[in-house]
Amino acid sequence: MIKKILVSQPKPTSEKSPYFDIASKFDVELVFRPFIKVEGISAKDFRTQKVNILDYTAIVFTSRHAIDHFFTMAKELRVVIPEDMKYFCVTETIALYIQKYVQYRKRKVFFGETGKIDDLVPTMVKHKTEKYLVPMSDVHNDSLSNLLDSKKLNHKECVMYKTVSNDFTPEEVKSFDYDMLIFFSPSGIESLTKNFPNFKQDKIAIATFGPTTAKAAKEAGLRLDIEAPSEKYPSMTSALMHYLIEKQG
Repeated sequence: MIKKILVSQPKPTSEKSPYFDIASKFDVELVFRPFIKVEGISAKDFRTQKVNILDYTAIVFTSRHAIDHFFTMAKELRVVIPEDMKYFCVTETIALYIQKYVQYRKRKVFFGETGKIDDLVPTMVKHKTEKYLVPMSDVHNDSLSNLLDSKKLNHKECVMYKTVSNDFTPEEVKSFDYDMLIFFSPSGIESLTKNFPNFKQDKIAIATFGPTTAKAAKEAGLRLDIEAPSEKYPSMTSALMHYLIEKQG
């Protein structure tokens, strides 16, 4: 019987989140507790990449984390970002977040519709003369770089923040009594094995989102009870609801 579920993500800000519907419909307790957190790298570590921010005329933002750590780094390095700097963001929500740091002007902020970099690229191609800088996490692959290369865009990727384990306190370790754990990244699985080196799954159900998370869980010797997304269940909440219906009716 599933009564208490740990979701390794921050608590949803909207009350309309499907997670809250699941909690009331199945009478389960949901605890939102990220296993990982994002930290900025030091100015010293950034300098080793030999990137001069002012050599670039446009910044590509793929997340709010990227915005926070870009402007924090600029401040640490005492770099004054010119007013004519252009910003290319994967969604409008991310674009609007820039207002936290600079005056938002439509003419210098561009964004995609779907959240996928592929849909932002055509806009970037229209601005072919720009020199693009892409702030990234230490956990990334070359797909974005390869895509920009294929469009013959002038670009440079740099690491500005890193994903680290959000360690559990001794009290949290003692009261770790969940019937299900839900993970969204391989880093979350790494954090589980780091915080609970003697973790025994037994009857604890484990859900993963995305193929790389599922792979990491299996490699850690875990049994997967839910793997999302699938053709039938494109989101974690839809897969979770189906699982609880099957198990608890």
